[in-house]
Amino acid sequence: MKRLIDVLLSAVGLLASSPVLVPVMLLVWWRDRHSPFYVAPRVGRQGAPFLMVKLRSMVVNADRTGVDSTGANDARITPVGHFIRRYKLDELTQLWNVLRGDMSLVGPRPNVKRETDLYTPIERRLLEVRPGVTDFSSIVFSDEGDILKDQVDPDIAYNQLIRPGKSLLGLFYLEHRSLGLDLQLIALTAVAIVSRRRALRGVQRILAQLGAERRLLEIAERAKPLEPMPPPGATKLVTSRDGNPFA
Repeated sequence: MKRLIDVLLSAVGLLASSPVLVPVMLLVWWRDRHSPFYVAPRVGRQGAPFLMVKLRSMVVNADRTGVDSTGANDARITPVGHFIRRYKLDELTQLWNVLRGDMSLVGPRPNVKRETDLYTPIERRLLEVRPGVTDFSSIVFSDEGDILKDQVDPDIAYNQLIRPGKSLLGLFYLEHRSLGLDLQLIALTAVAIVSRRRALRGVQRILAQLGAERRLLEIAERAKPLEPMPPPGATKLVTSRDGNPFA
């Protein structure tokens, strides 16, 4: 049933969004005469690699800098790219991956291999299912670019400030996933574009109904500045991205 819903809603979503996507695609191409798509390698179910299709919001070859996390003030983001990121248009093209079966509409967000290589044994449970276009963390950390803005090392900041809460929310989803929960998260993702605060309240309500612990409710509330914390299953902060990530 989940796969059937994925196929039907992703097909409808691509058709319904085409009047917006096509003009934006032309604007991206017009700026530098390069493909409007960024085909991004990601890690999928059971660690299998796949190519995620995104509407390109950065300059050509931006990924060659070796930086995976992006702040809102990243110089690689184009003027059109800021618009794309503001309204999450780059997420819509991922509906193609849903049609192909690489992704699901709802599930833990896919990550690059350099990041999944740092996963703790507990976090590797996130790879047991298809990654999703949206989930709890997509709403809670929809301001990821602002969080990473002005950070000296965006990748380390991501691993210390965002990854722990993101993984906890993903693991909670795995424990409580259902068709009903998926439909609620899809609806809240749409709400978040108009009112992030309202969407956050919706996430908190769902988490409370499902018996989430206080720490998870506080993460979803986003009322306090984010503080560095180790990822689930680790006792130390991530301070490097080499072979000893928790040193």
